[in-house]
Amino acid sequence: MSTRGTTIYGVEELAARTNTLAVAKTLTASDSGNVFTLSATTGKAITLPSVAVDGFKAKFLVGAVFATTNFTIVAPTSVIQGGAIVNSVFVPASNENTISFVASAESIGDYINIVSDGTNFYVEGVGALAGSITFTAV
Repeated sequence: MSTRGTTIYGVEELAARTNTLAVAKTLTASDSGNVFTLSATTGKAITLPSVAVDGFKAKFLVGAVFATTNFTIVAPTSVIQGGAIVNSVFVPASNENTISFVASAESIGDYINIVSDGTNFYVEGVGALAGSITFTAV
């Protein structure tokens, strides 16, 4: 009789690359591949690395509600493209530089995935409530 097991590859790597953010942070190329859980009572600013970091990818996930200030993810230039499904409606991002998880509209589990091709940051994500994720060119 033969016994077969199932091995799930990459689980340890994923666990090692999950980080909780409770303070402002400037990301670098070495942060690529991380899942960042946003967990603070007030939002913070997260700055993306240069878009020229081809292949940079990250996921940002709301892990705790924040009451008074948005969590923002900011690109150095207006190169954010794509969008998110927010309250069952597609919210587009075209030549934006700021993604906001909006205080008082966010839900635990809202998320954004980001990947760079060396020219743009492409985003996709989901926000449960209307206005929970916005894209702007500031």
